[in-house]
Amino acid sequence: MEWTWFPLVLLSAFCLGVYDLLKKSAVRDNSVSLVLFLATLSGSALYVLWAFCGGDFTRILFCTPFEYGMIWIKSFIVGFSWFCIYYSLQTLPISIAAPIRATAPFWGIIGAIILYKEVPTMIQAIGMLLIIAGYYRFSVLGHKEGLSFAKSKGMKLILLSTLTGAMSGLYDKYLLNVLRIEPRIVQLHFSIDLVLLFAVLLVVRRFVGQPMPRLRWSWAIPLTGIFLILADFLYFKALSLPGIYIMQVSLVRRFSCVIAFVLGSLIFREQNIKDKALALFLVMAGVVILGLF
Repeated sequence: MEWTWFPLVLLSAFCLGVYDLLKKSAVRDNSVSLVLFLATLSGSALYVLWAFCGGDFTRILFCTPFEYGMIWIKSFIVGFSWFCIYYSLQTLPISIAAPIRATAPFWGIIGAIILYKEVPTMIQAIGMLLIIAGYYRFSVLGHKEGLSFAKSKGMKLILLSTLTGAMSGLYDKYLLNVLRIEPRIVQLHFSIDLVLLFAVLLVVRRFVGQPMPRLRWSWAIPLTGIFLILADFLYFKALSLPGIYIMQVSLVRRFSCVIAFVLGSLIFREQNIKDKALALFLVMAGVVILGLF
């Protein structure tokens, strides 16, 4: 298999790392539901404009009702995952949140063990133990900063977001490689669906009597959506290449957390960076082992 996918996924990982930093900045002193709507609207508007300028909008707009329904399932999964991660970032340091989000391969194997009674190989077991050790180290460091997996709402939300993110990755392969839906069709409808989903969330919030949240404007809000669209475009492009292996793509893409960890630690001046770097190394070593073996 040719490695033409590698630069696409590497650039996608960079965009995701920047995206993590931007969303951390965007939700500071802001309503999560409003930031989600505006960020998603910005990214979706860019993608629609891109499709118009390229002359492909009409072609990728139309799909079968079945395909549209399948894409809506993805939108619900991702919408819930984003809601959890955005809320968690209001309280969690990026140097803890980003590495935990990178452990989706671990949860995929746990799911395979539970659902399909699969037994991991010795090497995979070592990878899983490294990730568990990294998790334990992060929990110890979290306690030092007043966080706890048992008591912290942010820690619970980041874990829930990671689980649903792993589900979304598996579902992407089903949409693109099993159903053979064109990546640009998936991305267009997925982007539009999420705008509608978060708009309904705001309307429901107003309907139940909650006031419309105030907005502290930041350029991080639209840039969050734009960088995510760029990251997803490169990701879907890589997945559409012949002979691609989803685990290889996911593995390289996970290194977005290294970018977010390094830059976020510098920008937000977070605590215990050296100790967290060791925990990050354990997690990423485990992810690499699971991805390669």
